[in-house]
Amino acid sequence: MIKRIGKYTIKFLDEPLISSFASVAGKPESEGPLKDGFDKIIYDSHAMKDTFEEAESLFQQEAVTLALGKWGGKAEDVDFVFAGDLLNQCIASSFGLKGFNIPYLGQYGACSTSAQSLIMAAAFIESKAAKAALAVTSSHFCSAERQFRFPLEYGGVRTPTAQRTVTGAAAFVVESTENPTKSAKSPLLCPKISSATVGKIVDLGVTDANNMGAAMAPAAADTLKTYFDDTGKSPSDYDMIFTGDLGIVGSKLLYELMREKGYNIKENHRDCGLMIYDINTQDVHAGGSGCGCGACTLSAYILPKLSKGEYKKVLYMATGALMSSTSGTQGNTIPSVAHLVELKCAKG
Repeated sequence: MIKRIGKYTIKFLDEPLISSFASVAGKPESEGPLKDGFDKIIYDSHAMKDTFEEAESLFQQEAVTLALGKWGGKAEDVDFVFAGDLLNQCIASSFGLKGFNIPYLGQYGACSTSAQSLIMAAAFIESKAAKAALAVTSSHFCSAERQFRFPLEYGGVRTPTAQRTVTGAAAFVVESTENPTKSAKSPLLCPKISSATVGKIVDLGVTDANNMGAAMAPAAADTLKTYFDDTGKSPSDYDMIFTGDLGIVGSKLLYELMREKGYNIKENHRDCGLMIYDINTQDVHAGGSGCGCGACTLSAYILPKLSKGEYKKVLYMATGALMSSTSGTQGNTIPSVAHLVELKCAKG
């Protein structure tokens, strides 16, 4: 059953399980701090395909195949797949997943897609509309640069506020606690989705496509404040609060915005964009970004710690800039959104 808490937060009373998860990452990501957590590394940015877009689709295919294998099930055991990416009309997902023959609901939340797809999957499981669902997302540095900024051949100099789009994909199997159909793990080890806050669109007028952190931080602050208002909880109630890809600039701005709202989150906040790369040794400027940034970090680092009981309860909030290549060239501002899920250790 789903229960509404406050204005915008929902509580999953049965707390769906994330019973399997897998991530596939590229070469730069394999050189970062999370290298040992990825299930597979694809070192060729083309992944032996003709285009970067086809390569990104392959990343999604590999992530789903690995997640299903760890789960112990097959594609026909999954009732729905919720998937999205950064490309026009989410072609990385639609082309990448068409061969699995699973009923498909495309998602677009920009870099917030990982949290959005988890919320959708959990809602379907909780309502008994599905017994098992997949949440999938990806991004690719080269395909994103080509679509949103400049062709790689242009060789443009990136500004200090720019972030590197993560080349990677992750897939998550979500299912009911009453019916862990195929899970190779004991349900006692599977992290749970406890509650979620769907964010509102926030636009403070940022227009610089090379400063995504500044555009997304206000949305992150709005959603986090909403969650605390709705639930009566505070930052100290959680082992950690993770954001998807605010990077250096956005994280600092988030601290300032939350302080203005009466909350200090600096001590127990980490940003996936600052975790997936070593910003001191890798040329990523303000950190990582993209749908794959938060999703791969969630799979490679956050969920394993919840599975082992090293974390008891965390907030995962993925942030997304809802721009397009068209809106950018027309000089529009960058509206943003942040979606939040509360994740619990099964033993917690």
